[in-house]
Amino acid sequence: CFRDVLMERSFSRIMSEDKKETKSETEHINLKVLGQDNAVVQFKIKKHTPLRKLMSAYCDREGLAIAAVRFRFDGQAIDESDTPSSLEMEEGDTIEVYQQQTGGTC
Repeated sequence: CFRDVLMERSFSRIMSEDKKETKSETEHINLKVLGQDNAVVQFKIKKHTPLRKLMSAYCDREGLAIAAVRFRFDGQAIDESDTPSSLEMEEGDTIEVYQQQTGGTC
């Protein structure tokens, strides 16, 4: 009986360690950002981190003003407070970046 309790505790500890490993593996997601020039930049981000960080990092890297571009996922505009989790993004998904057009009167 004592041996069974000891084995059960060991099993529980092993399972909780497995859950920690699984959680850390699934806590991050790799996303692609596709610019209008068809260049792809890859980012690794936590699923619950606001996409504002990715958007800002992309703009810094590309020398763009964040106010001058729009980010879209599956045809929908991305808000800075959205997260990969809230948008149900999956590993390898692509975010598209569009520069705002100014002027253009006929």
